[in-house]
Amino acid sequence: MLFEELNKKYDKLQKIYGDPSLHSIYNGGCMENPDVCFVFMNPTGRNIASNPLWEGPYYPWLGTKNIWDLFLAVHLIDQTIYEEIKSKKGTEWTPSFLEKVYDNVKKHRVFITNLGKCTQIDARPLTNAYFQDYLPLLEKEIDFIRPKIIITLGNQVSSLFLGQTISVSKCRKMCFSKTIKKSTYLCFPVYYPIGNGRFNIDKAIEDISYILLHYLERD
Repeated sequence: MLFEELNKKYDKLQKIYGDPSLHSIYNGGCMENPDVCFVFMNPTGRNIASNPLWEGPYYPWLGTKNIWDLFLAVHLIDQTIYEEIKSKKGTEWTPSFLEKVYDNVKKHRVFITNLGKCTQIDARPLTNAYFQDYLPLLEKEIDFIRPKIIITLGNQVSSLFLGQTISVSKCRKMCFSKTIKKSTYLCFPVYYPIGNGRFNIDKAIEDISYILLHYLERD
């Protein structure tokens, strides 16, 4: 299966670009024509699945809290699941709980991934060189799942993914296109809402809400 092959490649790249003490983090959510594909930067050791002793799936944002504020605000996760997430410490996440969370992500037809799967100890800035080997693999992910729209988070991810210099502050709510094989996808750069970009989360919420309302045709 494609994702099993990709995951093996991600694990090899973890040894090159990631922290050797941590496991690479893959992707998760709706894998059959999701409404939205979110592309973040790269995972950190805050993800509980990065621990080599973890025995569950390697999905993004496991054991973290702040990112789920964004998904709740744009109505891409249910209130009940959000409250459970906020009530748990990171170490209290279990494989069964993460499946419950990601079942809700699937319900909202969302796919969550990172440009780079190279898990770092912390949210240190990475140069473009770290991400170049991941870009063609991400394109394979997208070609496989075929999302309706793609939202890229932050200047660096957006610029690398779209192949041009992007400043999210100058292209708010603007639509770009990216062709992968014979399919063309609508892409929207938005502010990175986590870590040092936390102070921009309101702008990210505003822009994503607008994008979902005006560009997403739901079945």
